Order: sequence, then structure tokens, then C-alpha cells
Amino acid sequence: MTDIAPPKLRHPEKAHRPDKLSAERPNWIRVRAPSLPGYFKTRDIIRENGLTTVCQEAGCPNAGECWAQGHATFMVMGDTCTRACSFCNVSTGKPEALDPFEPAKVADATAKLGLSHVVVTSVDRDDLDDGGAEHIARTIRAIRRKAPNTTIEVLTPDFLRKDGALEVVVEARPDVFNHNLETVPGLYLGVRPGARYFHSLRILQKVKELDPSIFTKSGIMVGLGEERIAVHQVMDDMRAADVDFLTIGQYLQPTKKHYAVARYVTPDEFVAYEKAAFAKGFLMVSASPLTRSSYHAGDDFIALREARTAAV
Repeated sequence: MTDIAPPKLRHPEKAHRPDKLSAERPNWIRVRAPSLPGYFKTRDIIRENGLTTVCQEAGCPNAGECWAQGHATFMVMGDTCTRACSFCNVSTGKPEALDPFEPAKVADATAKLGLSHVVVTSVDRDDLDDGGAEHIARTIRAIRRKAPNTTIEVLTPDFLRKDGALEVVVEARPDVFNHNLETVPGLYLGVRPGARYFHSLRILQKVKELDPSIFTKSGIMVGLGEERIAVHQVMDDMRAADVDFLTIGQYLQPTKKHYAVARYVTPDEFVAYEKAAFAKGFLMVSASPLTRSSYHAGDDFIALREARTAAV
């Protein structure tokens, strides 16, 4: 079993992290505070079921818009991660035991919200023998029973050194299997030190080998100091692994203790990345400053399914 992280602390200091936040954000990535009635309805359902969302834990800039439309990304297996990625706003430390009733709670909230498409993600659970794979699979099965017409997308950890874990999740047959590469390989040591680029790439490739009918999806952040040619290489690597759907969004520094923003990528550059990605053969691409893994996931799934049909 992999050793878990040291006692819990929020955003541990690292030598490369800056003393102050990066320059003021440009107008194209500013968002309004949530105020629409739908936002509060979604919030109340999440609270009633005692659930955690990545929208809250990761400080997603789109939470107000998504919750107002009745959409939320559920984060299972607690709010404490065993990894300490320098870009992430989720707490790091020793997690609590799994809640055996959580899959049913997620399924119940999915039904109450009337979701046509649901996204389920999780923290890394290196403390568990299977990395939490069975818990994710149970959540998929619970949603299938409670909301049989809802399509399901999972955004999973990398299951590093957890033999057989990926197969457990794939056997539960989510409609979309998402695992984010997050950044270019040259920045992994500073941005995602507990992960391995080619292991994550292999996860995505293996999903297709196990079940070609499952859509695969992955995303990266830009503005961390990556070179444009490195982004294109990641696209090529993903296509070699038969990834269907690519997301690219601007990295936003959560606090002054996190990895610094190197620059704010312009909307025109995102358009260029999107065009290049489609040219490389992705069925679906979402690239914009505010793009996140689950942003507009339901609409994107419909477009993704239509693109596959058109390609046949």
C-alpha cells in the first residue's frame, strides 16, 4: 500500500511558489458572483445530501453559472487528497474513511436535480488498496439504478501502482472516462510532482483497449509557462492514445502559495489551439480561458456523440 501524505495541512509551502499573486486578471476571465435562484436550489440539494463538489473545493470560476443551471460536479471519497499538486486548491492530508452511503447520496442528488448528464470526480486516495476504484464503480451503478436515463462521466485519479483498479471502473461502463494530463510533461515536477505523464497517458489508452465504446477525455491548463510546441505535442500524444475529447483552459492561481501564473493566454490563442486540435482528429474540443473539465459537459457530450456518429 502506498504511504499517505503527512498530517493534514492546506496548500503546503514549496520553494518555487511565489510570495504574491500574479498580475491582475484580464477582463476575459472575470465572472459574476452567483445570484440566480437556480444556484441556491442546487446548493440546497447538495447540502441536504451531505455531498462535496469539486466546484467548491477547487474554487471553479464557473460554479455560479453551472449551479444556476442545475449542474454540479460531485467529488466523492471526501475533501482531502493524498497528493499535493501545486496547482490544486483541494486540501492535502490523511483522508477519512469512505462513506458507504455516498454512492446512493450522489444518485439521489442526480435524480433530484434532474440531470441528463452527471460528472463524478474524486480526490486521489493513495491510502486505499484500489485507489477508490470500487467506490467510483459503486457510484456509477447507483446512478444507473436511480437515474437510468442520465449519462455518466467520471473524472478519475491516475490509480498509480493500483493494479486492476482501472478495470473495475471501466467494467462499470461510464459513458465518458476523463483523466486530465493537466500540463505538458516538462512541467510535471513543479505542477504535478506525485504523478507520471506517460502513466496518465497509458490510463487513457488502456480504457479504449478495454472498452472502445467508452468516450475518453482529457484536459490541460495553459499559462503555466509551457511552450506552444509542447502543447501541440501533448495533443499528438493524446491522439496516439485515441483520446476523443480535449479541454484546454487558463490556469488560475488559487492562492499566493500555489504555482504562479506565467501569463494569461489570449482568446485568440485558444481559438488557434482549438482549430489545431480538431485538425489532429479529436471528435470534440473545448478551448477557452474559462474552460474546465466539466464545464458544459452535458451539451458537449451530445456534440461528442453526434460527432462519433458522423465519423462512422
